[in-house]
Amino acid sequence: MAGHDVVVVGSGPNGLAAAVAMARAGRSVLVLEAEETLGGAARTMELTLPGFAHDAFSSVYPLGIGSPFFRSLPLEEHGLAWVHPPAPLAHPFDDGTAAVLERSVHATAEGLEEDGEAWHRLVWPLVAHWHELAPDLLSPLGIMHHPLRMAAFGMDGLRSLRGLVEARFRGGHARALLGGCSAHVGLPLTWAATASYGLVLVAAGHAVGWPFAKGGAGAITRALASLLRSLGGEIRTGERVRSLGALPPHRAALLDVTAPQFLEIAGGRLPGRYRRALERFRLGCGVFKVDWALSGTVPWKSPLVARAGTVHLGGTPAEIYASEREPIRGRVAVRPFVLFAQPSAFDPTRAPAGQHTAWGYCHVPNGSDVDMTEAIEAQVERFAPGFRDLVLARFSASPSTLQRADANLVGGDVNGGAGMLSQLFFRPAPRVHPYRTPIEGVYLCSASTPPGGGVHGMCGYHAARAALRDGY
Repeated sequence: MAGHDVVVVGSGPNGLAAAVAMARAGRSVLVLEAEETLGGAARTMELTLPGFAHDAFSSVYPLGIGSPFFRSLPLEEHGLAWVHPPAPLAHPFDDGTAAVLERSVHATAEGLEEDGEAWHRLVWPLVAHWHELAPDLLSPLGIMHHPLRMAAFGMDGLRSLRGLVEARFRGGHARALLGGCSAHVGLPLTWAATASYGLVLVAAGHAVGWPFAKGGAGAITRALASLLRSLGGEIRTGERVRSLGALPPHRAALLDVTAPQFLEIAGGRLPGRYRRALERFRLGCGVFKVDWALSGTVPWKSPLVARAGTVHLGGTPAEIYASEREPIRGRVAVRPFVLFAQPSAFDPTRAPAGQHTAWGYCHVPNGSDVDMTEAIEAQVERFAPGFRDLVLARFSASPSTLQRADANLVGGDVNGGAGMLSQLFFRPAPRVHPYRTPIEGVYLCSASTPPGGGVHGMCGYHAARAALRDGY
């Protein structure tokens, strides 16, 4: 029967990256997307009021602009433009001060006073060699291009975040700034390897920034889809794949689905050992997210915070540690650490003139049904008194709401599985080749494979490379 060389299931950034990589290699490609709109976790929607464009899931892209694969693609020719705030990140404190991650390592260090020199010593080697390190950092475990630099990174990265900052820094500002970056992973910050997440995000912030996509996250999806179509690829929406047997004729299938979804789609075709490994695969914590339509700019106590696209609302290091250990215990934090973004402050295409969009989310137990709207808004109000007076409308999304909108966000897990050390390199199963499955011609290319969560397309790229090496 006539068919395609490759069928890709899912049009998230990893699925589209896999499709583009295969199409660039001369393969005929079909992408099947269950929803009516493309993008998975990279979509922009009117969630609150007409004219307010909200990033429904992901929104800030240090690993997008820093992705070795995305940087190899002519995405700008297909409409993608990056918007860089003056500062990537700010972390305010109750006394009205703030720690700021500037693009310049030197400027950041100057703002950290007693810990400035220590910040420079820790971060500069990663920033100076970012473009050499990024391919290794965003690859599966294996042959490294720069093993000595990776070994140096591992000396700090494999430590717990709390252990690293208490050994390196004396003051709370530097500890909180790096701690908030590590908290993106959604694990207790006393666990091994949690420092690696903060170090990668900080290094990327200095080296390439933490930009938004102009017009919203959907611009990344549109650029990838446009590039794929220019290469002859085909995309169909509204086609949910429930079993491998339902796929159109193909030589290879690349699945941008999580481990639990693959168990369902594969049915009884998986051998027992691999199936048991997928059943043991640990999902990450969930996310509770609120999007706001605002009548004006956020009234931060510290004017420094207005310069940053992303804001970490968590106060002291001790408060962040307490917040991030609760979800793993099945509880929500009374004062949750909140990741907050204000894209329209730098991208006026997001809202009507003089008005703004913003969003914030916190970590909760996977699948939690606790409404965290009030707790999240209390954290924003704490550092920006008068914030609630600006709210024109809000849209709150629980883990179940997020999963209904994107089936890959199982229980609200935005990272495709917990990022603890045991699942850092070997995900979703302990295999030398993590993208290959025991079913011939079937590959996984989602965030359940290395290097895990984030909009970087590298899971899709590496899965496509594996399929091409196998002759597909």
